[in-house]
Amino acid sequence: MIWLALAALAGWLILAATGFWTCAERDDLAPYAEPEAWPEVVAVVPARDEADVIARSLSNLAAQDYPGAFRIILVDDNSKDGTAGIARGLGSGRIAVVSGAPLAAGWTGKLWALHQGIAKAGLPRYLWLTDADIAHAPDTLRRLVGIAHGGQRRLVSFMALLHCDGLAERALVPAFVWFFMMLYPFGWINRSGPVAGAAGGCVLVESAALAQAGGIAAMRGALIDDCTLGRLIKRQGPIWLGLTRRSTSLRPYEGAGEIGAMIARSAYAQLGYNPLMLVGTVVGLALVFAAPPGLALFGHGGAQRAGLAAWLVMAALYQPLLHFYRRSPLWGLALPLVAGFYAGCTLASAVAYYRGRGGMWKGRAQALIGAAP
Repeated sequence: MIWLALAALAGWLILAATGFWTCAERDDLAPYAEPEAWPEVVAVVPARDEADVIARSLSNLAAQDYPGAFRIILVDDNSKDGTAGIARGLGSGRIAVVSGAPLAAGWTGKLWALHQGIAKAGLPRYLWLTDADIAHAPDTLRRLVGIAHGGQRRLVSFMALLHCDGLAERALVPAFVWFFMMLYPFGWINRSGPVAGAAGGCVLVESAALAQAGGIAAMRGALIDDCTLGRLIKRQGPIWLGLTRRSTSLRPYEGAGEIGAMIARSAYAQLGYNPLMLVGTVVGLALVFAAPPGLALFGHGGAQRAGLAAWLVMAALYQPLLHFYRRSPLWGLALPLVAGFYAGCTLASAVAYYRGRGGMWKGRAQALIGAAP
């Protein structure tokens, strides 16, 4: 038992040393410089059945306080709920609505819509790829461009503040961001090296860099499209990813089931659809998250003390993100239970994949057996 406890404690101390948890990478702390001449930006918004949020999100986009040329292309991805009509009804001269073609073979729906919108964008300096359920503060675009200019970044991405009001959201949503930060440490992404990533709800990317990387077509089947895009663009030059309060999700999660479906959509894809990786991940989660509280509550002597220490380190590393989301620090002690939920979602993701329903999103199974990961 003592060796299990010490292994878990060592694991958390190693994770602490990576600094992934500090939340130091934020848009208000990033290097920022306003350009002498503000470049042209085109926002491309893929939308499928977004009638409940599209008016708010597009209105926020159209209200951007941006000194340069700026326009918006909404790509209606075969919606059946009147999304396009609502968008046209806003009557903004900045917004153009494009009716998307039927989904092409080998593409995910979002990437196919982005591909079509980018084709209509012309040749702006930057493309702003943003989801239809994200609301942006009026100075968001200025901040994105200023961070890109200040650090000569080819891509800048903000991790939108997710909806976090209901009990299930408070328990599970901050952990979603925290686990993402663990897998893709923002500080590592933002300096030279192989680690790359982005957050798909808000991405500013140089048009030339995207073209040099092969365009959206180079990642047409990717389920984890934001991190795939980050990897493609980092080969062209520096990128940046950080937390923000300027961009916020408009969509609440209706209970743990909906959050679980969101996690399961791409969890097995993150493991490369590899069953050995799945087994290793579940075993690793049990060692790192389940063993510490189990030993702290039911162990004896040194094993109990080491287990308690590991549990407290775990909870401490969660505190900066809980503070950012303005949630109780006591949620840190619940991380083992939250990790168990995420492990279950990962298993459910694998089951859905082998049943031919992997990557399910708005009626489309996008992770098909035999398709390239």
